[in-house]
Amino acid sequence: MKFKMIHENYNVLNLERSLEFYDKALGLKEVRRKEAEDGSFIIVYVGNEKSEFELELTWLRDRKEPYNLGDEEFHLALEVEDFDEAYKLHKEMDCICFENVEMGLYFIKDPDGYWLEIVPQR
Repeated sequence: MKFKMIHENYNVLNLERSLEFYDKALGLKEVRRKEAEDGSFIIVYVGNEKSEFELELTWLRDRKEPYNLGDEEFHLALEVEDFDEAYKLHKEMDCICFENVEMGLYFIKDPDGYWLEIVPQR
């Protein structure tokens, strides 16, 4: 049996702020959304033409407190063709939270504290 990864879920407190961040920082745009009839949740899938993989952003109406992300040991990695240009953008956005110059990568943090690894195309 072979499995294909199709998406990963991040729960977010402010859906519009997260959609703006993922669009500006990573060029990920809304692909589709599902809204509960009672308004209790909204799920938005974001992605781009570089991959079929999508990020699922879930907003829960009744959630007010930040999510516990543990020790920030898990993350999603994204490869970018123009690493220097991406680094410049993320520096301007002030969202770089960790750099590993020796390994040639860095991490950005989204509005809810999720870490995203940025690696150059190799």
